[in-house]
Amino acid sequence: MIVEKSEFKGNPVLVIKRDENDKFPFSFGLTKAKMILETLEEIKKFVAENDKEKK
Repeated sequence: MIVEKSEFKGNPVLVIKRDENDKFPFSFGLTKAKMILETLEEIKKFVAENDKEKK
């Protein structure tokens, strides 16, 4: 994964790419970053319950 800092309309954003050629990166600003941090345990639980690539 590649994580880059960028800017959108004068506001800071993080951009997450699978690789350098990722055509559809995931980006979010400070408000959504705070939401992610506040719900991180629920996100981890969701992934664990729904991950099709479990071993």
